[in-house]
Amino acid sequence: QVQLVESGGGLVQPGGSRRLSCAASGFSFSSYAMSWYRQAPGKERELVASVTIAGGSTNYADSVKGRFTASRDNAKNTVYLQMNSLKPEDTAVYYCNSNFLIRSGYWGQGTQVTVSS
Repeated sequence: QVQLVESGGGLVQPGGSRRLSCAASGFSFSSYAMSWYRQAPGKERELVASVTIAGGSTNYADSVKGRFTASRDNAKNTVYLQMNSLKPEDTAVYYCNSNFLIRSGYWGQGTQVTVSS
């Protein structure tokens, strides 16, 4: 069955870095663009970054542009989010997903990132 397992979250100080991973299984990972989303307490889930099928193109929300980098390794069925210069407003649960899974209502458990001193 389809599974997305996010990992790498934790507590990080402002200005610090964190690398998130998302391991995918149960579908043809290399056939789909992948995205990272986040949801902060009391806020709606928002799109943070997207990476195309081969990883050759990425897009970012204005709030993270220049600080976050999305990438993927199709041999490992894994998508990554490198987060640098973290700010308290980056605190959220981070999820990876693909549009076709979103349409089916599937989300993984996410990984919590807390930026605080």
